[in-house]
Amino acid sequence: MSLFSTLEEAIEAAREEFLASQPDIAEEDASVSQFALQKYVMQDGDIMWQAEFFAEEDGQGECLPISSGEAAQAIFDGDFDEVELRQEWQSENTLHEWDEGEFQLEPPRDLEEGEAAAQEWEDDNSPSDNLP
Repeated sequence: MSLFSTLEEAIEAAREEFLASQPDIAEEDASVSQFALQKYVMQDGDIMWQAEFFAEEDGQGECLPISSGEAAQAIFDGDFDEVELRQEWQSENTLHEWDEGEFQLEPPRDLEEGEAAAQEWEDDNSPSDNLP
């Protein structure tokens, strides 16, 4: 799993990974059918992103499908608005790091550490999350 501090870096890495997995296809002929994305909040509060492209719409990976068809191809081709992608992300799908390398949708609140982490994550889950 490769995580990146910016959405643009995550998309570029996903693009490169997709092209590497399709060695017989020229870059300008590459065709994607699905774009998937995942947002992470690390224990230290940093926001990280992971992205994936798939040739088929039913592609399975670690990220959630966000766009398909022409919209996925446009993102692959670099024709996207990062602010718009951030605004489309649904905060309830954000994964939070609970322990090193372990992620979940919400922290357990049964421990003092879990309650403290939950408060930090709630503070971080603000509308300002959607700004570049």
